[in-house]
This record gives sequence, structure tokens and C-alpha cells, in this order.
Amino acid sequence: MILQALHGYYLRRQADADPGRRLPAFGLEQKEIGFILEVDESGQLHAIVDARQMSGNKKIGTSYLVPKGVKKTSGIAANLLWDNAEYVLTLPDMKKLELARAKGGTDEYLARLIEMQQAFRDRISTLPELAKSDAGLRGVLAFLDAKPAEQVARFAAHAEIAASNPVLTFRLIDDTELVCQRPGVAPHLIIGAPEVDTGTESDGLNAMCLITGNTLPVERLHTAIKGVWGAQSSGANIVSFNLDAFNSYGKSQGGNAPVSQAAAFAYTTALNALLARDSTQRVQVGDASTVFWAQKPDSLEHELAALLGGGDNPDAHIQQVKALFDSVRGGGFSGARGENAFYVLGLSPNAARISVRFWHAAPLHVIAERIAAWFDDLSLVRGQNDPEFPSLFRVLAAVALQGKADNIPPNLGGDLIRSIFTGAPYPTTWLNAAVQRCRAEQQVTYMRAAAIKAFLNRSVTTSASQPREIQPMLDIESPSTAYRLGRLFATLEKIQEEASPGLNATIRERYYGAASSTPVAVFTTLMRLKNHHLAKMQSKGRAVNFEKLLAEIMSGVSDFPVHMKLPDQGRFAIGYYHQRQDFFTKRESVEAASAALT
Repeated sequence: MILQALHGYYLRRQADADPGRRLPAFGLEQKEIGFILEVDESGQLHAIVDARQMSGNKKIGTSYLVPKGVKKTSGIAANLLWDNAEYVLTLPDMKKLELARAKGGTDEYLARLIEMQQAFRDRISTLPELAKSDAGLRGVLAFLDAKPAEQVARFAAHAEIAASNPVLTFRLIDDTELVCQRPGVAPHLIIGAPEVDTGTESDGLNAMCLITGNTLPVERLHTAIKGVWGAQSSGANIVSFNLDAFNSYGKSQGGNAPVSQAAAFAYTTALNALLARDSTQRVQVGDASTVFWAQKPDSLEHELAALLGGGDNPDAHIQQVKALFDSVRGGGFSGARGENAFYVLGLSPNAARISVRFWHAAPLHVIAERIAAWFDDLSLVRGQNDPEFPSLFRVLAAVALQGKADNIPPNLGGDLIRSIFTGAPYPTTWLNAAVQRCRAEQQVTYMRAAAIKAFLNRSVTTSASQPREIQPMLDIESPSTAYRLGRLFATLEKIQEEASPGLNATIRERYYGAASSTPVAVFTTLMRLKNHHLAKMQSKGRAVNFEKLLAEIMSGVSDFPVHMKLPDQGRFAIGYYHQRQDFFTKRESVEAASAALT
């Protein structure tokens, strides 16, 4: 189902009316090129163009459409008209050279470089004579025959090329297209591409393709998938059989899960495009690289990353979420649009492979409703500087040690996004992480309170008609003892603050952890201390108001529990947060009224 959906997405992008949105045709791929060697028809090197550009703190190559690369293994396998400096120029990779010296195999490595360049030239020589008559291709072949490493050494870029072993390709001087893109060359590339030996024998198997259902030649080695966070930089595979233990019925490699060459190209090209650095259809959620697409074009494909990730513009993010709410409530996803299939795929690294963390397919209206439900679950009274619709990353970072992404609990991101799209209860690890952070830091922040509220409401609500347990703001009617104890703790802290202004630390720093887990151990002491604090207040009216508030809270508490379970510790945190926000809200209202009178 996953590969079929990706194959369908490839066909959809191939038929796109916008040429810039079309994916490469069979046998081609987008490749980041570091340097372009500009030669004339006689093979003379005239310039080396640095095609790299800054991306963050490092330079990356510019993406060009080139012949599809071969599957690299320990053997020698050259690409057609592009490759690294080892293949094109016989320039050694410095790391490999140092390793060869350490093992005493320098001569063997240098001899291998000669073989690599010969394989690169031989690959070009297999093209039809009609292609080799093109001026650009003649220039490339002449350059390869005329000591290319010495020609490159005359240019300033030689040092960087020798140090980094970048990907190189060719362009005819004064031309705008690469040699592999020239009209006289491009039509012959796929036809002239031979089978390349990558270290294993080809069995020439023809079988029914698992994706298309047609009987065609099977792809033996599938193209690597790149862009999965944490996976090998050279890429990893979803479909691979690299050990005998994975084989069955005498079949090897791709024969165990037959996918035709064209279908394998289609699904890998589609997935690599979705995972690309500049893709608008991916979001990184913890350790899960998540991509999404629709069966038919829809704007939600490109909005979902900003909806969940927050984007660079907070105001735009707020407007997008509000527009989503309006569309869901106003029937914007009804009819044919709402029935459009939408796919969500989460991937994570697993040694040399990629594991599927989650896969979800549902009609678009269901996906939209569940995203809206996610933001509704998080809705909570907040301060002026708190975001109305927090991003998924910020919610996860809030429950991590020191608020760092590296400390987000393992698997939490993937489990959480699975719950968002399936409508299932949120993972218990999310509640545990939020409660533990509140206790460890003695601070119930907006993000942590929102996480706890979302978990509790989703875990106890079984139908749309059932009222939510936790409200966005203070709920004085709540029957929960834990919630009321949280309110009580916030009130006792407020009394202490007003009785002794300028305190460096309050009862929160000393007692929050114990109060939220073993209330009976501390609340008897705190209730005695509050009498002392009330007596110190200069305003007797204020003290009376606090006494009334304490009486209202305690009216729903029969006794202090000996121990509170994790969900009740969460309710305690929410009660504390709600009551504190209520104090701040009333104070801001009084100050605003006073300012208006003056």
C-alpha cells in the first residue's frame, strides 16, 4: 500500500502542468552538483564553476537533472557523465588515502583510481555513435584522454576539489546546459545505459510487479532513500535483502519482493522528493521524518508542515490554523475534496535500512478534523507571550530536559503524531514527561499544562458528545480532588507572596514535588503556615477574600490523599496552572480598569 501510494504520487507529479513540479523521467534524477568542468570541443578545460551555495553553515551543490546514478557498493561502478573526483579526475579521497597508508595499501588504492576513471570513460563509450558525435560529448572524451588531473591542477578550485571529493559534471564552454542535458545527448542516455556490475550477479528475473501487477524485469537493487534524519548520509533502503537470512525460495535481493525497474524508480524518486531539504511536505517530529501527500492535488499537502511545525512566521501560522478551523466547521472539506485520500508516512533509521514508524491513510476530511482536534486539545488560557497554537516541536521540547530537542524522549515524537492522525489516545510517555518536568523544575509552564490537558481529555473522552474533563480555563465546579489540590497549592503560594513581598523562593520551590505526589505529607503543614501568612497581610479585606477562596476549594476535598497516581499528578498541575492564571488575569483586569479611570 505504501509503495503503491508513492508510485501514484510519482505519476501525479509527472503529469503536473507546472514543469517545475514534475519529477524526473525514468532513468533520470536530481543530483546536487558541486563543481562544473567547462571544456571545449577539443577537451581543453577553460573554467571550473563552483555550483555550491550556502545552506546554514555549509555549502551544498546545486541540483541538476542528470542520468540516474548506479547503486554504489564495494565494487567499481561509474555514473554516466557525472561522478565524484575519484572517478572523473583520479584525485584520491584524502580520508581513503590516509586509511590506505595506515594499512600499507597506498599503491593498491592509486591503482584502483585508474580503474575507476577507466570505468567512467567506458560508461560514456557505450553510448550510441550518434550521441558521441555531439560536440559536448566529444569534448568530454577528449578531456578524459588528456590528463584531466593536470588540467584541473591549474585552477584555484583544485584545492577544494582535492580536499572534499565533490560531485563533478561537464558543460561545453559558452553553453547553458550540462553535456548530459544537450539535445544531441539526452535522448540517448537511457537507451545507451548498460547494466552495471555492482558486485552481485544479475539473474534476469521477470516477475509480477507488486506495485503495478505487470510482469516485467525486476529491480535487483532499489535506489537509496535520502533525507531521513539519523540515517546514513549516503542513504538507506526500505526494500533490501542483503543477507542470506532474508532470502527465501532460492531468490536473492530484489527477487524476494519483486518490483519492476520503472516502479522502483517511481516510488524511490517520489519519496526522495518528499524528503528533500526544500520540500514543503515533510516535518521532523522527534526521531520520525514524516512526509505527507494526497491522492489528488490539495493545498493541505503544503500547509500541513506549517500547521504542525509552526513555520518561521508565527502570525501566518495562527492564520493558517484559524483558516483550518473555519474550513472544518464551514464544510470546506465536504464533497469530493473531503474524500480525497491523504497519506502520512513516518520513517526512522534502522542500521542500513529505514523502518516505517507509522503509516496512515484516510480521507482528507478526516485528516483535517483530527488536526483541528489536536489544536483544540491544546487550547488553554495563556499569557500574552504564549502562542495561541503551539507548534508540535515546541510542545515536545517543553517536556524535554533543558528544553533541548536532543533530549526529547525516544519514540515520543513518532507516537504522538500517530495519535494525532489516528485519533487514538496520546502516548502515556507524553504525560509522564510533562509531569516529571513540572516536578523537577517546580514550574508548570503553558506548554506543559497544554500537554497534560490534551492527554487527559483524549484519554477519558470516548465520544464527541461527551464533555471534556479539563476546560481551557479555571473550572470551579470540577469534582476532581487532585485538580482542587492544585488550585489550593496555587492559592497558598499566592497568600505567601502577598504576605511577604520580594521573596526569593516560595513554597513552590520547596514543596511542589511532594504536594503533587504525596499531598498528605505537606498540606497539613502548609495549611498551618497560611494562618501566619494571612495574619501578616495589611489588607484585612484581601485576607477575607482568600479565606473565602480557600473554603470554596476545600468544599470539594474530603481528605488529603496519601499518594496520587500519574494522571492525578497531571490534574494537580492543571489546577495549579489554572488558578495562577486566574490570579494574573484578575490583576491585569484591575490594572486596566485603574488606568482607564486615570
